[in-house]
Amino acid sequence: MKLEEAITKRIYNLCEERNITPNKLATLSGMPAGSLKSIFYGKSKNPGTRTILDICQALEISLFDFFNDELFKNIELEGSY
Repeated sequence: MKLEEAITKRIYNLCEERNITPNKLATLSGMPAGSLKSIFYGKSKNPGTRTILDICQALEISLFDFFNDELFKNIELEGSY
C-alpha cells in the first residue's frame, strides 16, 4: 500500500468513526473542501504535515494518534515520487 493511500484510508476511517462527512471535516479543519477531496480522490500525492496536523486538530487527536494505526505498521508501505 502506498503512504498516501494509507493516509487517505485513515482519514476516511476517522470520519466514519465520528460520523462526519469529508465536507464537515474540511469545515472543521479550516481547509477548502477541494483540498480534502484531492486527498480522497488520490490527486494529492503528498499531503503535507500541516494538512495532516489541521485534520488532527479538527478531529481532536494528536499526530501520534493519527499515525498509531495498523495501516502505518506495514514495513512495506511505499511512497510516491
